[in-house]
Amino acid sequence: MDKYHPGYFGKVGMRYFHKTKNQYWRPAVNVDKLWTLVDAESRAKALENKEIAPVVDLIRSGYAKVLGNGRLPRRPIIVKARYVSSVAEKKIKASGGAVILSA
Repeated sequence: MDKYHPGYFGKVGMRYFHKTKNQYWRPAVNVDKLWTLVDAESRAKALENKEIAPVVDLIRSGYAKVLGNGRLPRRPIIVKARYVSSVAEKKIKASGGAVILSA
């Protein structure tokens, strides 16, 4: 067999049948960056009136998961995401917001 000789160039390793490259697509954003995804007009309205809660659609923004690192201001925010960690969900609900899971 030639594969044990130096300079051998050939197939090495195992094959992966039906490989889907986007199977593990799950870009994440932390809780402290959620308000940066709200446009300036909606942010101004939400900051002057506590009854208004902006809706942040993370799929549209290119994210799939919310992680719980950081702090949220004491303003309600509605977050639509595919995946949410338990710490992030607690922080969003503690600030008066809501989490909507969407596929």
